Amino acid sequence: MHNPLSSHLFVFCNRQRDKLKILYWHNNGFWLFYRRLEKQRFHWPQPSQSAAVEITSRELLWLLEGLDISRVTAHKRLDYSAI
Repeated sequence: MHNPLSSHLFVFCNRQRDKLKILYWHNNGFWLFYRRLEKQRFHWPQPSQSAAVEITSRELLWLLEGLDISRVTAHKRLDYSAI
């Protein structure tokens, strides 16, 4: 179970996939961000074995822009520590 008082964003989507809520703890209270689409749907990722799915901040932005994050691929990060 994840700690809602951490610095992570918790993103929830309804069954119709037209509404998102983002919960974020900041200092002494929660921020609640809410987005509702009028005619389209979010491309919500399919959960694996667990109910929670971790996505990056970049993937969250893609999701909010209407992109299907399971199909979009970004450039891979270059890791210099292996050199």
